[in-house]
Amino acid sequence: MHFRFSILFLAIAAALPGRVAVRSDFESGSIGRVAVISPDHLRCSVKGQVDQNGRNRQASWYYFELDGAAGHEITIDLTDLPGEYNYRPGNLAINSKTRPFLSYDRKTWTPLPDSAVTWDDKGPILRIRFAPERSPVWIAHVPPYTTKDLSRLLHEVAGNPAVKTAEIGRSVRGRPLYQVTVTNAAVPEKNKKVVWLIARQHAWESGTSWVVDGALASLAGPNASNARLLETVLFHFLPMCDPDGVAGGGVRFNVNGYDVNRNWDAVDPKLMPEIAAAHRTILAWLDGGHRIDLLMNLHNDNTDYLLGPLAAAGPAYERTIERIASLLRQHTVFEGKQPRDLPVGVIEHGRMDTSQKLFHDRKIAVVLLEQNVQTNTRLGRPLNSQDYRRFGAQLIEALAAGVTVLPQ
Repeated sequence: MHFRFSILFLAIAAALPGRVAVRSDFESGSIGRVAVISPDHLRCSVKGQVDQNGRNRQASWYYFELDGAAGHEITIDLTDLPGEYNYRPGNLAINSKTRPFLSYDRKTWTPLPDSAVTWDDKGPILRIRFAPERSPVWIAHVPPYTTKDLSRLLHEVAGNPAVKTAEIGRSVRGRPLYQVTVTNAAVPEKNKKVVWLIARQHAWESGTSWVVDGALASLAGPNASNARLLETVLFHFLPMCDPDGVAGGGVRFNVNGYDVNRNWDAVDPKLMPEIAAAHRTILAWLDGGHRIDLLMNLHNDNTDYLLGPLAAAGPAYERTIERIASLLRQHTVFEGKQPRDLPVGVIEHGRMDTSQKLFHDRKIAVVLLEQNVQTNTRLGRPLNSQDYRRFGAQLIEALAAGVTVLPQ
């Protein structure tokens, strides 16, 4: 599976001045076939992505530029939405509750209001109708976060002595994979809680990168309470596990078609170096005589929830996850209810996710945090990049308060 950028220039008739261009030839850009229905009506296919066997198509990412339509109402139909999840057809990651985001500078992203979005169940088609204030305008499923954004963040925090960044491997296309460690090195590790956070295993789930961005920026900032927090907690971040997918506008598979969160028991360092690097780094930490008190895997979905091996890991772990869930509900926009239990028994070979594999091998009880990309009822809109960053800063505080040192 290889990514190709596409450029489609569409000549529009008299209803719009000049020429309207739809482009996706930039980092993280993605759109499929574009058809002109009328001078002010475009039909855009969501490209989607399939796995190494041509199955499990996911159509949950689009990000393109629209130029030449300033001041004129335009209609865009997003099509080719049905997908497959775990070999079951019918999955609709983009549905009637989806609200696309717009930006005029690729920094500030605003979700379209309900009045600008309609849903045709027969298509299915997500139709958006709006008049761009100026040109160009960028349209995306959720606010993008690129490899350049991560490079900026790592540069910004590099001067803080509490932050250590290491390259732990390279992706299929040779992009660096990073581990970022944040703590007060003057305080012995044995007196600290050890927390790991993994983000961006699925390229489309850019909200997870914004969460890590907010968490790292907060930890590296001048906040005195965070300085005290780093005396009691050691944080490890794997901030972007599929940089090739992020750069190429992918969805949830690396460039060879392997799910970076779903093929952990069949890892091949050549076909899946992203999984191999993360797996190797976590086990090397344990084999070096260190412990992990909590490993949180950050993801995006169409609802909020926490998921972990509650029954298998035992009462102490279950209480920890319930405590974290309670803190998040009290102090953040997180809306998840009772944490869900993850079965960790016999799984089909080649389909173990991060949580199942690490528990199977080392009894590491990973907790999955899923954040809703659709409307958050507390805010009355989907989360934007600043909401995710704020949540990241709040998340580290909740983890510091909620995690206990578990028996090893």
